[in-house]
Amino acid sequence: MTDRKTATATTEIDIRHAIDPMTAAAMGTDELRANFLMPDLFRPGKVALTYTHYDRMIIGGAVPLAQALALEPIKQTGTHNFLDRRELIVINIGGAGTVTADGETFATGPRDMVYVGIGKISVTFGSDDAAKPAKFYVISAPGHASHPTKLIRIGDARRVDLGNQATSNERSIFQFIHPEGAKTCQLVVGMTQLAPGSVWNTMPCHIHDRRMEAYLYFDLAENARVFHLMGEPDETRHIVMKNEEAVVSPCWSIHSGAGTSSYAFIWAMAGDNVDYTDVDPVPIESLR
Repeated sequence: MTDRKTATATTEIDIRHAIDPMTAAAMGTDELRANFLMPDLFRPGKVALTYTHYDRMIIGGAVPLAQALALEPIKQTGTHNFLDRRELIVINIGGAGTVTADGETFATGPRDMVYVGIGKISVTFGSDDAAKPAKFYVISAPGHASHPTKLIRIGDARRVDLGNQATSNERSIFQFIHPEGAKTCQLVVGMTQLAPGSVWNTMPCHIHDRRMEAYLYFDLAENARVFHLMGEPDETRHIVMKNEEAVVSPCWSIHSGAGTSSYAFIWAMAGDNVDYTDVDPVPIESLR
């Protein structure tokens, strides 16, 4: 179920409680959307956060206009400051902007990412031009150690090309966080760009029992949609998603989809294992 609680005039909070696979299998369209879909993350002049009970991941958006926006404390973390026991990743999918952490400012363009380690007191988001604001996708999970705050530009991410044209899933994966790159406690984040003419992402699909995942779909035309697949492999469901909407995927669920036009998506994981290849593949013939 969903429970919206407003923290301040500029920060809004949603809650997503954990759902088991049997309950999800009995849900209709509206219930699936209410429990797993995160619409309207990017609200002008607001920080909009969703606190999930899947590995305590927080997912949200920040769209600063003429004034910078602060990552304010929220009661759901139980701490004086937002990052007292958490780490943070911020990815810009809008216009040029800045992320400032305890006085250190990082200039970000589209698809650049900033990692902010546990213990930082002040984090603010700014836009270079309020008419073309930055759109910061915010991801946070509990941490256990302090790692350096770091800017990772899209050109510095590790690129992996997968799929092929024949199966309509040719795509490039850009790994911002991986074991050989920037250090995190548990967050693993990257971006996938579909090649021209390809529509399928993450197919053949998989699950990973050791961590949850969230997808943010973006760069999608206004009248286009992504049919996001979820559910247990033998009991699949789907959610129809539009541009700049996110969806949470429990550890028991597949996470795959096909779009009606070109698009990109950001995937973020939290849980017991930071190894990107730690997955349990699902043969296509076993899907139902």
